[in-house]
Amino acid sequence: MTEAVAGALTGGPKLSGRGAARRSELFDDLVALLLREGFAQLTLDDLAARLRCSKRTLYGIASSKEQLVRAVVVHFFRNATARVEAALAAESAPVARLSGYLRAVAAELAPASPQFFDDVAAFGPAAEVYERNTRAAALRVRQLIDEGVAAGAFREVHAAFAADVISSVMVRIQRRQVAASTGLADAAAYGHLTELLLHGLAR
Repeated sequence: MTEAVAGALTGGPKLSGRGAARRSELFDDLVALLLREGFAQLTLDDLAARLRCSKRTLYGIASSKEQLVRAVVVHFFRNATARVEAALAAESAPVARLSGYLRAVAAELAPASPQFFDDVAAFGPAAEVYERNTRAAALRVRQLIDEGVAAGAFREVHAAFAADVISSVMVRIQRRQVAASTGLADAAAYGHLTELLLHGLAR
């Protein structure tokens, strides 16, 4: 997962001190709300009521609901990326690095509800952010497989083919196709992919 988009909070004047702290707290509450309930059915009026703030306050974060939603999705994946990479950095053995990476991805996706992911898939700007992160994650997995093969920890597999298969599954997860065909949540699907991958690569 990688999200390089800067400036998730846009559309308002720069604040400092108490104002900045309040905006940050409000945005955290907004992220938690949308991850839990999704966003397609919520209007700005709904969001303001649920967050106990004014619409003007929300416009201080982003200039429209669409920009607000995209900011939340960027924030979610950017923070998830940082934590996943931190988990990866804590491991040194190839098997532990690959399994730790995929399990960390699953753990980061777990708090987000199926409704959130359904809404992301249906909203182009948010879907693009998720897809970009999925492509980056697939590339990271290929790097980890290459490392494991070079170190003799994994069987001599065709790394490009293995990565292509994994990438295809990850894209299907991102597009909600795995959820539709299996009923698995995104996090659970990543967990099963991890087990299949490790058993397939193990010597």
